[in-house]
Amino acid sequence: MTSNGGVAPDGGGTSNGGGTSNGARAKARARMSRGKTLAALSLLTLLGFIVVGRLTHTGDAAGTSTGGVSDFLGATGARTVPVSQVGLNQLAAEAGHARVAINFTWLLMTGYLVLFMQAGFALLTAGLTRAKNAGHMFMLNFAAFVVALIAYYAVGFAFHFGGVAPIANLGGVGHLSALKGLGTNWGLLGWKGFFLQSGGTYDVGSMALFLFEVVFMETAGYIIIGAIAERITFAGLIFSELAIGAVIYPVFGNWVWGGGWLAHLGQTLHLGHGAVDFAGSGVVHATGGFAALALAMALGPRIGKFNADGTPNAIPGHNLGYVVTGTFILLFGWMGFNPGSTLGATDLRISVVAVNTLLAACFGAAAAMAWTNWKWGKPDVSMACNGMLAGCVAITAPCAFVAPWAAVLIGSVAGVIVCYGVWFFDHRARVDDPCGAVSVHGLCGVWGVLSVGLFADGTYGGGWNGVDGTVRGLLYGSPGQLFAQVAMIVVNLAWAFGATFLLISVAKRFMAIRVSPEVELEGLDMAEFGAVCYPEFVLKAGPGQAHTTERVGPATAKPGPMVKLDAELAESLVEETTRRVLELVRAGERPPD
Repeated sequence: MTSNGGVAPDGGGTSNGGGTSNGARAKARARMSRGKTLAALSLLTLLGFIVVGRLTHTGDAAGTSTGGVSDFLGATGARTVPVSQVGLNQLAAEAGHARVAINFTWLLMTGYLVLFMQAGFALLTAGLTRAKNAGHMFMLNFAAFVVALIAYYAVGFAFHFGGVAPIANLGGVGHLSALKGLGTNWGLLGWKGFFLQSGGTYDVGSMALFLFEVVFMETAGYIIIGAIAERITFAGLIFSELAIGAVIYPVFGNWVWGGGWLAHLGQTLHLGHGAVDFAGSGVVHATGGFAALALAMALGPRIGKFNADGTPNAIPGHNLGYVVTGTFILLFGWMGFNPGSTLGATDLRISVVAVNTLLAACFGAAAAMAWTNWKWGKPDVSMACNGMLAGCVAITAPCAFVAPWAAVLIGSVAGVIVCYGVWFFDHRARVDDPCGAVSVHGLCGVWGVLSVGLFADGTYGGGWNGVDGTVRGLLYGSPGQLFAQVAMIVVNLAWAFGATFLLISVAKRFMAIRVSPEVELEGLDMAEFGAVCYPEFVLKAGPGQAHTTERVGPATAKPGPMVKLDAELAESLVEETTRRVLELVRAGERPPD
């Protein structure tokens, strides 16, 4: 037997070292064995799949045989298709039913996408405002959807589409056939579909149309929230949403989409194809933007927004993550907003619409980033997001009528318009619009409507609004179309701004539409709804600092000196600020109610 220091029998080193080496080799061989086993099993499994695949027969992998006469026979119970007019009629009816079913499915699915935009806008507006009002902003978005839908269900849908029939993609919706107005081609209001019941509108086609159109109305309804943020009462919001859902949005919508008089300017005044707005740059976005402008002016600016000399102060939002996330959700929803406006997947123009929408959105964001980088040396996150939304808004009207190069131009211009618009309303008009809603939706909505009259290239829109030929803009030989678009903008501004300002001015006489200065300074969450969005944080001001937030421990924990100090600082700050504001109020400098 060798010593510890001797050579092992195999010459591999000391006896202890040799034992270790032998163990390692044994483990390595075991690992190699397991690896080989796994590789062999994988190879056998692959060979098994190949053999099974060769021995079995595929179904209709290419889809060329799925769906056909057998489906017709199964639906009708017949054994063969009768070689007669009756048989052909039956086959045609089944094909027509399938076509409408495809369009229903498309319309409902895209409507669900537009519905999801509500979540995006809630995040966007909350992120662009202060933490002390975050709960209030989320609740405004939530309540706006609920209240505006009720108003639209009761009367708005009837006013909007009660005389729109026929719509071929949806099987005609023949019950929506009562258009009231001043004669042929001068319709003012629809008159069927109140409570989705009157005039035979308890009907599958009417219901499909309602779902898609009510979420469009909701878009106009929540646009206003961006401009009235951080100072409107909940009662004021309820009143505004009822007005938009019942009257302001559906009446103008009828004039363009419901068979009303603006749509027929091509027949009455020979202005192109009349007012053309494929998915709502004007009907939805400019209407919401102009209404938002009226409300922002009626409410007045937030406390501290403007100095005595009129110069504005920046009031940054509290969560850029919300802003970016909300923007992407809105872009995703726009893939239903614009392509869904064909009202059917059987209109293959949906691919052009979708691509144009993405192009305009991205070029709008790029333009806003470039503009802010040129202006301030760094690209601005919130303005980049507004640039993307501006591109979406601007392409919404022309998306089906223009080529991709025009979508790029339209989106790029929109990205610059929104930047200048936000600057203009802050520095020149002195209108406090916390989220830039008027610029994004109002100004860029106008640009989108004009773009139809400029860039529509005549490749789409045959017979649009009852006028022969396709839709063409000024660059393609139809100056009349541009005049029709200008007329639509003028009417849109007069109606949406004028009606909103009038209604809110009357409402101010009977209800408070703006919170008190004390509530505005403290934050609207607790005062309006009895809860705050971030209960585990308290407001704190450090030496020479603006408000910051500091996390407070669990409620079950014993309050420490820091927690007590935070509470005292917050309370003293509110008291001091309230005292100063009341002095301004007594001096007659209180913002208008």
